[in-house]
Amino acid sequence: MDIPTPAELREKRIRMGLKQADVARMAGISQSMVARIESGSVDPRVSTLARIVEVLQAAERSTITAVDVMTSSVLAVAPGGPINHAVDIMRQNSISQLPVLDNGVPVGCISESAIMNAMEEWGFHQTHQKLVRDCMEPGFPTIPPTAPIDMIVHLLHHNHAVLVLEKGKVCGVITKHDLISLIA
Repeated sequence: MDIPTPAELREKRIRMGLKQADVARMAGISQSMVARIESGSVDPRVSTLARIVEVLQAAERSTITAVDVMTSSVLAVAPGGPINHAVDIMRQNSISQLPVLDNGVPVGCISESAIMNAMEEWGFHQTHQKLVRDCMEPGFPTIPPTAPIDMIVHLLHHNHAVLVLEKGKVCGVITKHDLISLIA
């Protein structure tokens, strides 16, 4: 195995359209470790370096990217909107969760489970008066449009959806259903 230099790792990661956090998540290490390896300030274990190289090679092999599978019309709600508006959108579109966007920037998500928890905590009638931000959950992971399919599969294994961001704004969403539909 050729051992890549820190500069080569960084250059390949950037060429693949990946952030340090993306590589870290897929390699099972911290983002700060990726940053230190790329800067040359730490001499990583061979096993850690091998995982990073595997992630970058998988990204290079992947021909399907986020932009190929994402849904561009993203249904979302604002944090200051009423919960009943989120419920209406979910019901009308047969979906169980929505991203919460503030001027196109993801700030969380709201799901049927979060709304049920709110109903249990505040009571059915009180929940009607609450805003999305009152029962919002942490948001979905975000990826660039160039993210490889392998990364998306990995993220969706642990999350309901993945948001595609371009220039800091949501431009698409990918769900498990979107990926499963590729098989057909």
